[in-house]
Amino acid sequence: MRGRRSHRVGAALLGVALVLSGCGVFSGEDPREVAGEFLDAFSRGDTAAVAELTDDPGAARRLFDGVRAELEPESVTTTLGTVRETDGTTYADYRVEWDLGQGRTFGYDTRAALTTDGDTTIRFRPSLVHPELQRGETLALRGEDAAPVPVHDRDGAPLLRADEVVNVLLHRDEAGEKADAVIESLAGALNPLDERITPSSIESGLSETEQGEPYLVAALRSSDYAAVKENIHELPGVRFTTRQRMLPVTRGLGERILPAVRKAAQERSAGNAGWSVAVVDSGGAEVGVVHRAEPEPAEPLRSTLSLPVQQEAERALDAAEAPGVLVAVQPSTGGLLAVAANDAAVEKGTAPLTGRYPPGSTFKIATAAAALRAGTEVDTPVECPATTVIDGRTIPNDDEFELGTVPLREAFARSCNTTFAHLALDLPDGALTDAARSLGIGTDYVIPGVTTVTGSAEPGDGAVARAAAGFGQGTMLASPFGAALMSATVAAGETPVPSLLADRETEVTVSGEPLPEPVVAGLRAMMRAVVTEGTATELDDGLSGVHGKTGTAQYGDGTEAHGWFTGYRDDLAFAVLLEGAGSSKPAVATTRDFLTGLG
Repeated sequence: MRGRRSHRVGAALLGVALVLSGCGVFSGEDPREVAGEFLDAFSRGDTAAVAELTDDPGAARRLFDGVRAELEPESVTTTLGTVRETDGTTYADYRVEWDLGQGRTFGYDTRAALTTDGDTTIRFRPSLVHPELQRGETLALRGEDAAPVPVHDRDGAPLLRADEVVNVLLHRDEAGEKADAVIESLAGALNPLDERITPSSIESGLSETEQGEPYLVAALRSSDYAAVKENIHELPGVRFTTRQRMLPVTRGLGERILPAVRKAAQERSAGNAGWSVAVVDSGGAEVGVVHRAEPEPAEPLRSTLSLPVQQEAERALDAAEAPGVLVAVQPSTGGLLAVAANDAAVEKGTAPLTGRYPPGSTFKIATAAAALRAGTEVDTPVECPATTVIDGRTIPNDDEFELGTVPLREAFARSCNTTFAHLALDLPDGALTDAARSLGIGTDYVIPGVTTVTGSAEPGDGAVARAAAGFGQGTMLASPFGAALMSATVAAGETPVPSLLADRETEVTVSGEPLPEPVVAGLRAMMRAVVTEGTATELDDGLSGVHGKTGTAQYGDGTEAHGWFTGYRDDLAFAVLLEGAGSSKPAVATTRDFLTGLG
């Protein structure tokens, strides 16, 4: 195979229009005019006109059509240089610049030979397209994948990094009579890595696979494959393929957030991809490269996540018996620190960032904010009866406890439904919705890299609906993300703008008015009282400075309830939701485990 240049062809010839040189005398049609017509047709993609100006229209049309179809240029610019006669042959030098879109451009100089006996005709040669081309060859655009973009946490610790994934494929036909034994061996080797892989799951997968096609039994990270290779590599009917992927640094890390970050990293990586223009023969084999743009180095994508916070959130949730999620936010910046879910929540589809659930008594933060804004104070005496009746509906406290007349702070700390039902009834129209939005519930964000929903706080019509809204039931809805924003707002004094990617700004499309400072101070005092003397005193034992609010939220027919806790400590705000936990106590226990692990 002849030598090829594997770099961009240098601009050895003139790339600007020059006057006709006086090297010879032309007969027939002016060669410069013919060359100009040829280059004009070349530029505008009129391959029929290009071909008709040559002495082999069929071959010229096929070559120019093929090159344009392969390169798909956005534009082609040609510039005529010197036209001269040398040793009885007329030559036209010209430059070609290709714009292939997405910032991909390349150019080179070449020439055409013209016959000037009679009608002036351009001699067809593949070099009319590119000086490197010869008979039977064409140009082809090749992509070169960029290196995967690593993903780091806020402190530079790796979250996702490149690894070789090994696909384990089973061909039943190739396994033949040993298929049953192979299935047992595969399940035995792979089940410790993924308990979902069993003989029955493999049999089920094979039954749903088209005849003759392999069944993907597992996709293993390189370390896992190395651990089981000896037991599965020689099994009949088992084949392996490999590919490179960005994987969490530990198995199962961040299943509810890292896929979104991986997608953002892949989008960034695509912008760093390299490309080349190759010379290929009639069979499609590459025989040279005339231009190459190397892939750009992959700079890590920095997220706002915190690896230690994410890991502790997942560890704490793994100990919970109910499907559970936890969202953590940094109040001072709005950066998402953790988005975690246990296996039961992943299987159930519990959505920490977009799911909308009745918030229960955690919503009393918003009701209290509206009451404080309307003139009630933290120490204002309020009634807390065991039950109250509103338009014929009985609203009870949990286990129908009663406090009598107590300061608002105590009614909040002990989570008195009857108090907050009446507070909601006494509020002006729209006050509860406005207060919720000022705390982040009902705000809308366009966060690069992830989709979020905060919730909605429209009480509906009638006294019963408004009363139920006061303690987070009825039509009130919040995501764990929204609940975490409520606590982050109290901690920061205003709702922080949430983010996930360190170098991308969030767009705020709907927001609330900031809460007055006295209202924020009152909420802080009441959320601290929940921990020191209310429904979450477990968090005051060995932990300092925890503020929060418990919540038990009935759903369905009212016989089941979610458990909530949302709060903050220092520059960490969070919300825990345990689906169907029955009360807030398991959420408080998970919170304690989470905060204790962080130290």
